[in-house]
Amino acid sequence: MKKRFTAICLYAFYWMLFFFFGRMYFLLFNFQNSSGLKIPEVAGAFSHGLLLDISTTGYYLLIPFLLSIPALFTSVKWYAFFLKIYTIILAVFTSIIIVTDANLYTYWGFRMDYTPLFYLKTPAEAMASVKTLTMILLGGVTIIIAAAFIAFYNRLLHYRFSVLEKTKSPVVNSFIFLFLTAALIIPIRGGFGVAPINAGSVYFSENMFANHAAINAVWNVGTTAVTQKPVDNPYVFSSQDEAGTIVDSLYTANSSDTVDVLKLKRPDIILIILESFSSYIAGPSSEDSLVTTNLNRFAKEGIFFSNLYASGTRTDKALPAILNGYPAQPAQSIIKEPRKTQSLSSLVRILLYEGYNSSFWYGGEINFANFNSFVIASGFKEIITKSDFPANTYNSKWGVHDHILMNAFRESFSDVQEPFLKVLLTLSSHEPFEVPAEPVFPGNDDKAKYRNSVHYTDKALGEFLDWSKEQPWWNNTLIILVADHGARISQDMEPWSDDVFRIPMVWTGGALSSKALTVTKTGNQTDIAKTLLRQMDIDSIFPFSKDLLDPGSKSFSFYTFNEGFGFINDSSAVAYDHKARMKVWQTGKDNRGAERAGKALLQVTFKDYLER
Repeated sequence: MKKRFTAICLYAFYWMLFFFFGRMYFLLFNFQNSSGLKIPEVAGAFSHGLLLDISTTGYYLLIPFLLSIPALFTSVKWYAFFLKIYTIILAVFTSIIIVTDANLYTYWGFRMDYTPLFYLKTPAEAMASVKTLTMILLGGVTIIIAAAFIAFYNRLLHYRFSVLEKTKSPVVNSFIFLFLTAALIIPIRGGFGVAPINAGSVYFSENMFANHAAINAVWNVGTTAVTQKPVDNPYVFSSQDEAGTIVDSLYTANSSDTVDVLKLKRPDIILIILESFSSYIAGPSSEDSLVTTNLNRFAKEGIFFSNLYASGTRTDKALPAILNGYPAQPAQSIIKEPRKTQSLSSLVRILLYEGYNSSFWYGGEINFANFNSFVIASGFKEIITKSDFPANTYNSKWGVHDHILMNAFRESFSDVQEPFLKVLLTLSSHEPFEVPAEPVFPGNDDKAKYRNSVHYTDKALGEFLDWSKEQPWWNNTLIILVADHGARISQDMEPWSDDVFRIPMVWTGGALSSKALTVTKTGNQTDIAKTLLRQMDIDSIFPFSKDLLDPGSKSFSFYTFNEGFGFINDSSAVAYDHKARMKVWQTGKDNRGAERAGKALLQVTFKDYLER
């Protein structure tokens, strides 16, 4: 019995050592962040992270502990063989999580959760953001780590289970191991406290990277996968009545008028959603006017919304925000739940009722992130995707490049029926920023590649818009250009930074009566639906959308990231990390009021999400 117990303890230590190595790998891979940590913060990441390492080890030990009971009554050879196979599978799985998590953090700024597993339903698209060479290198590192720990187990631990003998008192010992198995609940839930352990339990520093380093990625993936659809609202900061009153005040305008900017009430509408166009690189407000010369040119001719923010960080969060006026959730994505998305007010369905002919254009895989069911439920009558193009045009990891997509889009106007609503989603400026064009800006780093990819899409966009100005339908057409989200291309950019979420929006086209206008009101993608429909004198119910052209509407924006939310108005701004239970960024005069408004919005919008 003593040998058996010793072997199990060493097995638990084996996994603790594996997780120690995983945290070390994370810190080394993200050296740009970790180099700024002080020694106590590095030590704290390991010491505080032990809680989640122990919890994960407890989960890993459940099956070995349970099966050790029948092994007390029979030959132990089958148990040793099982444990070897079990360890190999978990070692491979753990290595994949460790390597993938460290790489994703450089782009996302938060530890890996279940979300990438959802994208594996379309593996080609899930891998499209990663360069081929990077994939090969990461795959090689994964194999090396898994092979090393498997060899370590075979050399130092496997024999200990192979030489175990049948116990003399199997009944008594089985009760002992049954008790030990049940006792695993203690390390799994993090002790004897009322509340079980969570990711925030290991936060210990004002430095958010140090807190993130303390999280066990395997634990985070597993628990978020199990709890991805919470039953209760985890974002309750006040009474629901108080939160509802605050939210109602945000969306209640002081007037009932809007500034009319259209010549006609039923214009043809083209909505072009631009992949990863961040305001710091794209649009008139950018730091580099040479990247998007065409977007800038049409902004000067039309209406430029200079203080618009994305609702979330990915396209699956942007589509409901733009087309349904619905805010993004921090860790969930409503687009993945067809039953919920079908209950949302839909800009497309409203325009269909008004007699519009609708189409959706995307050069990528429509099944990625549940786009297909969402687009269909939205009411689009025609859906053009990657599969509608010849295979020899698939010259992008994501599918068809933007100039090919826009050329086909242009051809569709040869027999267009008015009034029309056409929505096009670009993709070439997505990571890894590979485009079929000679670089305009020098450099081989991510920022240079990002600039070149945005410039390429802007060029294709400019050619389409210039062609459109010569068409007979131009004078009746409103064209809305807006990004789906920004891009975090540097680890120096915090994942909650307003720079990550600020995006350009331009209205252009012959249907505009107002030209060379800049709207400075702070707004969000969710505001597009109400702003457009009020221009058309169409009543609608979008509870989380406001009219950006109404002088009496409030000037603010609300966005979410994996850990929390950001709230910005004309006087102040905050970002709040829910796991850390603290503000991680603030500026302006009334930070307390901004935090209160952001918490109310998160509480109310998530309650709405749960109840759909």
